[in-house]
Amino acid sequence: MTQESQREKLKQLFAKRVTTQARVVLDIYQKCRSNSWEEPTRVFSLTDAAEKLDRFAERFDMPQQRDAAHKVVSLLKSLTPEQPPNDKQQESLEKIIQELNECTLRKTDSKPNEVSQTTSSPRTFLRTPIYLALNNSDYANRIINQLEFFGFRSLNFNSTQDLILASKQDRPETIVADIDFDGGNFSGIEAVRQIQECYDFTIPIIYVSDRRDDIEARLMASRTGGEEFFYRAVDPGQLIEKIENYTHSNTQDPYRILVVDDSKAQAKYIENILNKAGMIPGVITDPMKILVSLHDFQPEIIIMDMYMPGCTGMELARVIRQQDKFHSVPIIYLSAEDDVNKQLHAMSLGGDDFLTKPIDPKHLIATLQNRGRRARSLLALMIRDSLTGLFNHTHTLYLLDLEINKSKQSEQPLSFAMLDIDYFKKVNDNYGHPIGDRVLKSLSLFLKQRLRKTDHIGRYGGEEFAIVLPNTTERDAKTILNEIRDRFSELPQPAGDTTFNVTFSCGIAMSSSENSQSLCEKADQALYDAKRNGRNTVRCYNIDM
Repeated sequence: MTQESQREKLKQLFAKRVTTQARVVLDIYQKCRSNSWEEPTRVFSLTDAAEKLDRFAERFDMPQQRDAAHKVVSLLKSLTPEQPPNDKQQESLEKIIQELNECTLRKTDSKPNEVSQTTSSPRTFLRTPIYLALNNSDYANRIINQLEFFGFRSLNFNSTQDLILASKQDRPETIVADIDFDGGNFSGIEAVRQIQECYDFTIPIIYVSDRRDDIEARLMASRTGGEEFFYRAVDPGQLIEKIENYTHSNTQDPYRILVVDDSKAQAKYIENILNKAGMIPGVITDPMKILVSLHDFQPEIIIMDMYMPGCTGMELARVIRQQDKFHSVPIIYLSAEDDVNKQLHAMSLGGDDFLTKPIDPKHLIATLQNRGRRARSLLALMIRDSLTGLFNHTHTLYLLDLEINKSKQSEQPLSFAMLDIDYFKKVNDNYGHPIGDRVLKSLSLFLKQRLRKTDHIGRYGGEEFAIVLPNTTERDAKTILNEIRDRFSELPQPAGDTTFNVTFSCGIAMSSSENSQSLCEKADQALYDAKRNGRNTVRCYNIDM
């Protein structure tokens, strides 16, 4: 190697270190912004990461990154621990972060202005790292390549020492580890144990094992934060699904709790408890307004006083249960009533739980979380497709109707897209139905990661998908879905020791005051046109036909 090539290699290495640290800053900033700057520890982490970037960029002579990092540190240092940045400071910080984002883009990353969705569309920065500690380097590289398509930054390590050192310097989002990584008996589990001791919150761990599947191994794995344990080789697609489940980006939305209590003081007390727990409370002190509140607030759980002027909680519960939509929403009674027989009678008339006043905040929150989890699980069974986790056909059309009405009221554009996987029957015939199911799952995950939270994605039937895109013109929808189509066609689909590629065709139609059936027919015609024009393309009803 010549001296010049050595210099170039060193330069690339230095640039990579600075870029990696810049992405850490971007990731932490995104998390600060997503929780409205309410966690001081995140702000401290952002300051530390920016200071580290400042040092790296200065050492390796990268002035753009150094300048952006210095601005971030200067702005954050002016704040006190209890003082989040105000609107003006957040606006300034957003501009600095965008500068840093632009000078940190990879060649394969999209430029910020390449996709003109809407100004409300959130920017997506690369996530915190996924660390792999796998003995089989070829298998690890396959997973790394797959993860990159889904927006994950991942690294595989060669030794437990390197894994522990890297994890202490930069907290990973998830670790995938061989239980005997680096050759020692349970050495992978021991390395993870040392890493977990460095943090207050447990890092989710996915363990794999080629040799042992006994209770001792599984218990040791579980005690160090093991969420999953795979014996023998696991399919990369299945592994990515599990990683997605344990990433912070998959955090659940807060529960929506409706509080019905004629006492303003009691209602305010409960509202404060719910706010502190990160839940979304809706409060009414007049039980006669319950029907309007149910329609407007759409609660997931109802907390209701037993005795109120005009009606009892039991009577109100019966009225709520008469509506199919709220038949399964948990109702929790609140009362000073300590007669067990009366409590049981109240629950037999539509209630699910009974809490006695005065209420212990911890007991209330624990009850709500348990009820909320079960309610969401039951709702998911009714409205979601069991294979992909996307909305099912019926619920997708229901959401389309809702968005059409909103579009008419707000006079904002609404687009509807239908996707169909090309030659899907050949995939099933050549590789088997389990691989076909894996392709469907990979496309659903691809769509969920690249579309907004405000977009609705459903499995329309078989290999066909439907997407409702509020506040999006037909032309913008085409740009977005073309980019997704292009990237998905490059995704290697694993099938044993080989891989193959899959494409999809897409048809888009924009609403023009018609009903959902008419809009679906237009999108379907555009999809048929895409199939007829060679597949692996996106066609618009109003632009291309």
